[in-house]
Amino acid sequence: MKHIFDFRKIALFVFGLVLFTGCDEKLDEININPFGIEPSDANPNLLMPTVLASAAQSYVNLGYNDLAGAVQHTQKNGWYSGHNFYDWSSRSWAGWYDILRTNELMIRRGEDLENNFFQGMGLTMKSFVFGNITDLWGDAPYTDALKGDQGGEEFQYPKFDSQEVIYDGIISDLQQAVQLLGSASPNGVNAGNDLYYNGDVGNWRRFANSLLLRYYMRLSEKKPDVARAGVEAIYSSGIYIQDPSQDATLDYTGGASDEWLSRHVRLDPDGFQRYQACQTFIDQLTGTMDPRLTVWFDSVRVQWVPDETLTTATEDFIRANGEPLAVVTYPYDDFVELYSDVKFTRRFNPNMADYNTDLYVGLPPAITVPESYNGNPSPGQGTQNQHVSQLAPIYSTAGAPGDILKARIISAAEVSFIFAEAALKGWNVGDAETHYNKGIEQSLDTWGRGGTYADFISQPDIAFNNSLEQILTQKWVASWTAAAESFADYRRTGFPALEAGPLSPQPEVALRFQYGSDEYNNNSTNINSALDRLEITPFSGNFGADSQWSKPWLYQGTNVPF
Repeated sequence: MKHIFDFRKIALFVFGLVLFTGCDEKLDEININPFGIEPSDANPNLLMPTVLASAAQSYVNLGYNDLAGAVQHTQKNGWYSGHNFYDWSSRSWAGWYDILRTNELMIRRGEDLENNFFQGMGLTMKSFVFGNITDLWGDAPYTDALKGDQGGEEFQYPKFDSQEVIYDGIISDLQQAVQLLGSASPNGVNAGNDLYYNGDVGNWRRFANSLLLRYYMRLSEKKPDVARAGVEAIYSSGIYIQDPSQDATLDYTGGASDEWLSRHVRLDPDGFQRYQACQTFIDQLTGTMDPRLTVWFDSVRVQWVPDETLTTATEDFIRANGEPLAVVTYPYDDFVELYSDVKFTRRFNPNMADYNTDLYVGLPPAITVPESYNGNPSPGQGTQNQHVSQLAPIYSTAGAPGDILKARIISAAEVSFIFAEAALKGWNVGDAETHYNKGIEQSLDTWGRGGTYADFISQPDIAFNNSLEQILTQKWVASWTAAAESFADYRRTGFPALEAGPLSPQPEVALRFQYGSDEYNNNSTNINSALDRLEITPFSGNFGADSQWSKPWLYQGTNVPF
């Protein structure tokens, strides 16, 4: 038995040696992914849709989520701390840098192939993404970013560039993009992979110049001479987005990864029902009889009706066309599908209770227990509030490519409002009223209400009064689902005149996102220099420099918004 055991040990050893030798000979072959593609062989046509879709989805996600809450387009009645109360602690920018890495490879491949289209498009998208990063956080890795493959500690742990350096770089890259696109050809470009413009080089050039207008206006207080010269030159060229058909947008595709309000009702109905109109926005829309109101928001499901004859504060049932029903609420779907033509009401005694009796009602910003607001009989996180306006029915159904539900990156309306503001400053860009009126008309066209323009613009509160507040208020309205731009305008000018709600940690609207924990954990030396450059305000609170209420460079030395 001992000899047999020894033989087995020897045999196992020899067998293992053979396996090891065989593996060693084929080690390189095994470690090669037969389906992988070397970066130097990457097809920029295949990189393009990843960059475009991710950038647009990230932007619209901001526009209907936390920044929509910040500019008081919407509020939430569940999971609302970030949306309603500026709870933005430790906000990661990893997703934006992921987009930039793919985009950087696309730019390099464009250079390798001497293809001006991919280079110009890549620089445009690089500017857009870095613009969002510095808009929202302030200083960030820029000149040393996206170079981790080059080795060196300075690239593994990149320094934070000042916001001024980043904005200057964005403008320089966009100027180069406009030049490249001016001589670009669509040859070699798969038009179907260009999710914004289907390979239309002229529209890409308009897009790049329109982004330049956006960032020149960002700098209009800090570098007025640079901003004025840039805006006037673009206006003179005529190469910018002039019609909603030229807007930079991503169509709804119906995929589960689309960042759309409507996908919540398909994948997460409770999530969809968390979105409520903000009363600040409702007041603006109803006060001016804005025809976009019914496109964006639904009326309350059950309207309160005052009745001083009641012996109780409220009825404990609702009425259908005036007739009592033995229930106080219905599920959301029952209202939409079964009772679309029924007028539901509920009565209350105004001497015993106080409710908003309007047909369109929003949640006031940052209130206590928003899920119970206005007498909701079934409060709870993510449940319907039949006495507050939710999003319009268009957002509760799956859309189709080409309809009005799009991720809108920049629009003709925004460009017109930029020119209106520039004209008000005395810059040589035409007439402020003409641009203001055009911006309103373009926004109405975008949302299918173009036929109402003549009546709408003739209202006393809408007719141009030569004020910056009026221009930026209408720009704020037009920025629905693109709230990042109104957020930037508010911080730069103080308009529209927003007021923080009672449960906001500070009595002012927040200004920026806090840096993410990854930066503190992995790049602590460099983040400290960025923190030193933030201006601590009276509202920075216990966070110190890295507070939502600290001022980055763009707003330092100004008294706006506070």
